[in-house]
Amino acid sequence: MLWKLFAINLIALGLGALFIPPALTQPPQEQPKTMWKQLSPEAAHVIEQCGTERPFSGEFVHHKADGTYTCARCGAPLFPSKAKFDSRSGWPSFDDALPGAVLEKPDADGARTEIVCARCAGHLGHVFRGEGFTSKDTRHCVNSVSLGFTPAAQAEAYFAGGCFWGVEYYLEQQEGVLSVESGYMGGRTSAPTYHTVSSGLTGHAETVRVVYEPSKVSYEQLARLFFEIHDPTQVDRQGPDVGDQYRSAIFVRDASERAVIEKLVAALKAKGLKVATEIGEADRFWPAEAYHQDYYQRSGKTPYCHQRVNRF
Repeated sequence: MLWKLFAINLIALGLGALFIPPALTQPPQEQPKTMWKQLSPEAAHVIEQCGTERPFSGEFVHHKADGTYTCARCGAPLFPSKAKFDSRSGWPSFDDALPGAVLEKPDADGARTEIVCARCAGHLGHVFRGEGFTSKDTRHCVNSVSLGFTPAAQAEAYFAGGCFWGVEYYLEQQEGVLSVESGYMGGRTSAPTYHTVSSGLTGHAETVRVVYEPSKVSYEQLARLFFEIHDPTQVDRQGPDVGDQYRSAIFVRDASERAVIEKLVAALKAKGLKVATEIGEADRFWPAEAYHQDYYQRSGKTPYCHQRVNRF
């Protein structure tokens, strides 16, 4: 109770803003250093020497996935993803931390308040209040290299429907989709390239790998979208692109996914569509060359052989 009385006296003297409760300044929890992760030189500079990474350079600045942000050194959970917001400052910003996860201490010059991991005392960044960004009026400004990330449950799906540029373009706009990567699947050879696949001799289809959050979008929703963004009745082609690498195919990972696809195919056939989509077992996915990734986003163009058509 003594510290509460002390705080009340400080507030009465107009010094309350300088008071930090002991709960935020207690010594870090003990953890053997042998359990700490090996840091890169950049991360060590920030975490161990209170350095700062360049603004807008960190991997978590625009990160939007659901999950928990952790300490890059000891792995302790620090911030829930729901607390993250865009402050446009150039560093990841959170208006709340997990209870007891972050400790605050004034900088030596008294100008700012540093935040450190409560478990290992690693430097995270600084905390600011009174800026009005969110209703909690708090901004934990954190270096990306001080953080790790544990995602919420994720799943993958594999779709082939003509040129992978267009399939990627539409699927990555779906809420709940974390990433879409263009590549190759369903062939007979190893390490395919765009050149070898285009020859028609490898048997691969231009395929996209979709990483998504099942809590936000279901496999069936993704499959429905896939059937609506390409023409599933075309055989070994999609629009002007001709060849078995442009065939319509879905590569399933288990019986439940197969059942979903078979149900959707039956629904389309009941509407009179002669569905040519192949259903195959997912095997190794070979990522395509870098210049194929996010093609339409980088080029500013739009798909030339894909468009959304309501089929269900």
